Formats: sequence, C-alpha cells, structure tokens
Amino acid sequence: MIKNLDKNKERARRHMRVRKNLAGTAERPRLVVYRSLSNIYVQVIDDSKGVTLVSASTLEKALAAKLKDKTKQEQAYIIGETIAKRAIDKKINQVVFDRGGYIYTGRVKNVSDGARAAGLQF
Repeated sequence: MIKNLDKNKERARRHMRVRKNLAGTAERPRLVVYRSLSNIYVQVIDDSKGVTLVSASTLEKALAAKLKDKTKQEQAYIIGETIAKRAIDKKINQVVFDRGGYIYTGRVKNVSDGARAAGLQF
C-alpha cells in the first residue's frame, strides 16, 4: 500500500535535522525562511536569547506598493533586500542562512540573492 506523503511534515523533519547543527548567536544570528503557497516570511533570530531581531514578509502594508504586480520570485528577491537593509540598520552584517528544510532553489534562493545583493554576508 502506498501512503500519501505529507510534504510539510517531511519538510519539518528535514528542518529539525539541520537545526541540530545550526544555531544563531548574538554575533551571527540565524536568517530563517518560511514560504507558504502565496507568501514568504523571513526572520533574523538570535537563538541564544530566543528573540526575533528583524522580520519581513510579503504581507506588510509598507511593502504592498513595491510588491504589487510582481511574481512570487520577484517578491522573494525584494523581501531578501528588505530584510538585509533592516538587519544592517540594526548593525547585523553576518548571518547564518537557515533555508527551513526547503530546497535551495526558486523563492528561497531569491531571498538569499536579494539579501546578499543588499550587503548581508552569509
């Protein structure tokens, strides 16, 4: 009998496997990506304190005009640039990239490309 796979459950397992060896510190916080079918969310987290330092998503009203009439891939790039600018404003220049169990392609790759283009190092 073939069982249907729960893709999100499999992704969560991959994410936990990676998270065993990956942690954000005060000097180098963790840049986390979460993508749903229609939106993308990015956070910079200091795991030693357990706090979110900076966040950005496609649901923000301030970015609505910039994201309008763009593809999801273009929106992901803009979100990457936005998170990098906000992190650099808070004196965060280096991060550890956590792809959240997703394959490093498409929107996840565009977030990292946008963040690198805006000056964030990882």
